[in-house]
Amino acid sequence: MRTIDWVDGAVELIDQTLLPERVEVLRLRTVADLVAAVRRLAVRGAPALGVAGALGVALAAYTEPGPEAVRAAAESLRRARPTAVNLAWGVDQAAALLPEGPDAVLRRALAIRDDDVEACLSMGEYGADLLAGLTGTRPLTVMTVCNTGGLAAVERGTALGVAQTLHERGLLAEALALETRPLLQGARLTAWELARMGAPHRLVVDSAGPFLLARGHADAVLIGADRIAADGDTANKVGSYALALGARRAGVPFVVVAPETTIDMATPTGAGIEIEDRDAEEVVTLRGHRLAPEGTGALNPAFDVTPHDLITAIVTDRRVIRLDKGESLASVPPGPRRAGPSERV
Repeated sequence: MRTIDWVDGAVELIDQTLLPERVEVLRLRTVADLVAAVRRLAVRGAPALGVAGALGVALAAYTEPGPEAVRAAAESLRRARPTAVNLAWGVDQAAALLPEGPDAVLRRALAIRDDDVEACLSMGEYGADLLAGLTGTRPLTVMTVCNTGGLAAVERGTALGVAQTLHERGLLAEALALETRPLLQGARLTAWELARMGAPHRLVVDSAGPFLLARGHADAVLIGADRIAADGDTANKVGSYALALGARRAGVPFVVVAPETTIDMATPTGAGIEIEDRDAEEVVTLRGHRLAPEGTGALNPAFDVTPHDLITAIVTDRRVIRLDKGESLASVPPGPRRAGPSERV
């Protein structure tokens, strides 16, 4: 199934806040409703947010009363979550066609949707081949954080898409998914997706990840990205930095998987990435149940930044950049996309 799509004049998306208990598709007819869905994480994941941004501009073009209202609606969507560069990118890509009319905007948004599907297939191929080269052609145990599967894209996903390709090749021994506090995307979403694909998997408490790497429980760490700076510094779900430190200490490859659209060459280093600070209630409560005494505050950064010198490689839909070998985003030019398993001749 698709995480997000355009259906009969509205944006339809899976409400990820309700998983795994039930699968419910939201039908959103206004940009305000889409902005609210983005902010409460009904739709999340960098590629999916890029598509949401583009489809949201199309929705505005058809429903808002005039050009100024359309641009204001698009800007509200653009600002809904600051860290993921794909959201702003999707908005800007679609908004560029506003002078040509709503139909042109929608065609661009649908092209972005379809392009994401192809990109995820290609990342799976590039990533699986890289891991085979790093660790040998044998069944691998991979560790991951947050959710980077089809729920974070349109279909299939980024880092979890690599795990899916390994599984389809018979090369996935097990996936170890960090629970990912405070909203448990690993427990609620990644485990749900791994079960649907029939892949062997277990959950891991977030703080246990680095220790398990030290004990040899995983052959590689796969993470996604919400923004990659020009030097390779990578913003991803909070907890990624700790895994990178643990992986370096244990000598385990640490691989970032994200589409080319997540690379932000206008941001020189990770120090320039704005980190979203979310509501303390996400930490002190869990699905309506209080975990801490009344009046307890919390720091709740949604993301952290992993320095590029802790990253083995960045895998995109068009290239592999071996940071551990001195390569950089500037030195390795994008190449062709790889065909996914259903596209091979």
